Amino acid sequence: MPRGFILVMDSFGIGSAPDAARFGDAGADTHGHIRAACAAGRADRAGLRQGALVVPNLDRLGLAAAAGVARGETGVAPSACYGAAAERSKGKDTPSGHWEMAGVPVLTDWGYFPKTRPCFPAELTQALIREANLPGLLGDRHASGTQIIEELGAEHVATGRPIVYTSADSVFQIAAHERHFGLERLYDVCLVARKLVDRWNIGRVIARPFVGEPNAFRRTGNRRDYATPPPEPTLLDRLKAAGREVLSVGKVSDIFAAQGITRKVKADGNAALMQATMDAALEAPDGALVFTNFVDFDTLFGHRRDVAGYAAALEEFDRALPALERALRPGDLAIITADHGCDPTWEGTDHTREYVPVIAFGPAARPGPVGRRDSFADIGQTLAGHLGLPSLPHGRAFW
Repeated sequence: MPRGFILVMDSFGIGSAPDAARFGDAGADTHGHIRAACAAGRADRAGLRQGALVVPNLDRLGLAAAAGVARGETGVAPSACYGAAAERSKGKDTPSGHWEMAGVPVLTDWGYFPKTRPCFPAELTQALIREANLPGLLGDRHASGTQIIEELGAEHVATGRPIVYTSADSVFQIAAHERHFGLERLYDVCLVARKLVDRWNIGRVIARPFVGEPNAFRRTGNRRDYATPPPEPTLLDRLKAAGREVLSVGKVSDIFAAQGITRKVKADGNAALMQATMDAALEAPDGALVFTNFVDFDTLFGHRRDVAGYAAALEEFDRALPALERALRPGDLAIITADHGCDPTWEGTDHTREYVPVIAFGPAARPGPVGRRDSFADIGQTLAGHLGLPSLPHGRAFW
């Protein structure tokens, strides 16, 4: 029985989506702008990388061709299966992108917090302070996570008040020092917040633990996402109900509120995530789905507008791909994609509304273009057919 793999290069968009202007993102192009910056020498960093972007394996599998599809170009036909997918979901957030590629577009609006100071409703903050037994809160505004931790981290350590902030996504984020505040206590506070924010239809509460001292704080790999569950059964739920193994690598289980997951593997950093994916390719049984999120592209480089770091991470990912290809078995199908964009050359620090790559490879992939897809759900529909499940309610299979 064949197996399936979804490899999410978190935030790796390949050009403005048709509705990008509605989000203020017309002209955003994560992939294209990184390539251009590298070619112009603007992504050089001593000891990290220099020169043109070198991703021969991704291009062999169809990345450059997929980006051409997103731009409306024709005539490029490598021996790969490639295309570009636009998002139907109303938001450009992480859960919407992942749920849609698993067959469930989010067609209703999330709740968002306004760009005011404070930005959270007083009744929400008062309830969190009371129910989580906190001495108070810091932040209470839209912010970059790394910046607000650097700004307020020392006060947090001195007062015991956690740092709360949000972004353009439907999120309520809580940052706290692992040693001074306590990691488990942070998780407990997030569970309280998860119940409270349901009233405002907030997609995720995110625990953002950090360590270190003033001027040297750093976030750790112990992040945890508390997501609201998908609104209907996903590809993952259907596989689990059919007795298949669904293996989450990285934060995928958190994104789906653990629904449809039979086994989860945590790993810190893209290299460890790739190794865990290769281990799964060697061990996962017939009929399984392995679903990996490579988070560093987004959190370490996209949101931080670090072009050189993003380029280096792409090259590292590219170098690891041949080993993963060798680990696939006859009949396997793997799909590289993304959940949204996060153009590191764009203004602000938020996600960007972009096409995402659709690159199918492995023994079961059929070479050739699959064109512009109207929904990420086409990925889930293709894998449903590949894995022998009935058709999903949303999406069109590639073949």
